[in-house]
Amino acid sequence: MTIVFGITGGIAAYKAVGAIRLLVTAGHDVHVIPTESALRFVGLPTLEAISGNPVTTSLYEGVDTVRHVALGQSADLIVIAPATANTLAKLATGQSDDLLGTTVLASTAPLVVAPAMHTGMWQNAATVANVETLRSRGVIVVGPESGRLTGPDDGPGRMSEPADIVRLALDAVADPVDLDLEGLHVVVSAGGTREPLDPVRFLGNRSSGKQGVAIARAAALRGARVTIVAAHLDTDVAAAAGALSGVEVVPVGTAAELADATERHSAAADVVVMAAAVADYRPASISESKIKKDDTGDALTLVLERTPDVLAGLAAAAVPGRTVVGFAAETAPDRDALLDLGRAKMARKGADLLVLNAVGWTAGFGADANSTIVIGRDGDVVAEASGSKDTVAHALLDTIITLRSH
Repeated sequence: MTIVFGITGGIAAYKAVGAIRLLVTAGHDVHVIPTESALRFVGLPTLEAISGNPVTTSLYEGVDTVRHVALGQSADLIVIAPATANTLAKLATGQSDDLLGTTVLASTAPLVVAPAMHTGMWQNAATVANVETLRSRGVIVVGPESGRLTGPDDGPGRMSEPADIVRLALDAVADPVDLDLEGLHVVVSAGGTREPLDPVRFLGNRSSGKQGVAIARAAALRGARVTIVAAHLDTDVAAAAGALSGVEVVPVGTAAELADATERHSAAADVVVMAAAVADYRPASISESKIKKDDTGDALTLVLERTPDVLAGLAAAAVPGRTVVGFAAETAPDRDALLDLGRAKMARKGADLLVLNAVGWTAGFGADANSTIVIGRDGDVVAEASGSKDTVAHALLDTIITLRSH
């Protein structure tokens, strides 16, 4: 396959080299088009060595072959990574003042862009509008992710990892996904609930919602009608959820709100996946005003009460033909301990499937990758999956389909 790989002028340009290498290693003919600014971050000799093809930024080389038209027409796929805010703006308005821009305009190949920029730039109204315009034209937007940016800042804007960009780019030109969920209604809970202490504070967790939204995205790709019950998704994850075509997003805050929304929307659902991190406890009373240190002294005692057990409630209220899937995020020291905790939870909850994953200070919540074990009602392992959260999502759906076919 012939792939045009555009690189624009951002610090994440160095990561593009890894993506190019992955594509070349997979046997593709990769033609790199950097902008002049990109060459300030990664050298032209490096790009030629990695791609195995000559590299130029000039519109005025190879004029006799009308190079931009030739590249655009020969391309089976165009990838731009990183795509800066400036590049997104130019693509949205059809500007073509360099070789990359003219090549894109001259091509009908699928276009995949991986944005990378500071959080403020990514969330600026102009960038948001430009991305919406590109998506409306069928451009595939990969990321960005949340994480450490240049300097001390942290937030959405970090370019996705090369392996994820390559996988999603190749998916864009792969054979259509089998619509094995067509005609089914899938409800997915995602994110983390928050239980208020007072008007400004809450008890919560670090769930970003990435895995839940990945499951929703995968289900929609496979033909399902999807509802996401979304509890406080990270900003970029919420944007990704909102961009999913035909997917309903129902925002909720507390465990009680999540329980109510999930029960309402799953009453006639075929599959319910409880991927959200739901608080087990909430304050027994909520202060109507901010709790002051002067009023509590050196210690603050909180009385907590249990929240509704949403998963157990869904499993107990069995609906013929409905598959209920739970998640168990555990701080287990090893695989055996994780399985023990998962089996104990399955015995209490009674779901059809339970997805186990180990979490900790640096694993699970908020990460781009996941490692899971899926057990059935009897506690036996029925599937395992590791990799990006999209990969894990599709593997889980495969397991659900297998269960439903028996």
